[in-house]
Amino acid sequence: MTEKKGEDRREEFKLDGGRVVEKVKELIHEGNIRRIIIKNEEGKTLIEIPLTLGVVGAAFLPVLAAIGALAALAASMTIVVEKIE
Repeated sequence: MTEKKGEDRREEFKLDGGRVVEKVKELIHEGNIRRIIIKNEEGKTLIEIPLTLGVVGAAFLPVLAAIGALAALAASMTIVVEKIE
C-alpha cells in the first residue's frame, strides 16, 4: 500500500457470505473509511467501493443490494477496508 497524505491503513475481514452486508453497513457507520474492496475466496476483487463524505443512507442502498447479491453466490468473502487515520 502506498502512503498518502495523512496515514491510511488497511484491515481485512474474512466472513461467510451471510455476514458481508451486515459488516459493510457497520464499517460505513464508522465514518473513517476511504474504500471498501470485496474479494472472493480466490482473492479476486469482485467490487471496489470508493467512499466519499456524505455517501450514506438511500444513496448507498443500490450498492448494498449488489453486495448482497454477490454474497449470496459465495461461501466466504474477504472485505478489505482502507481507513483514514
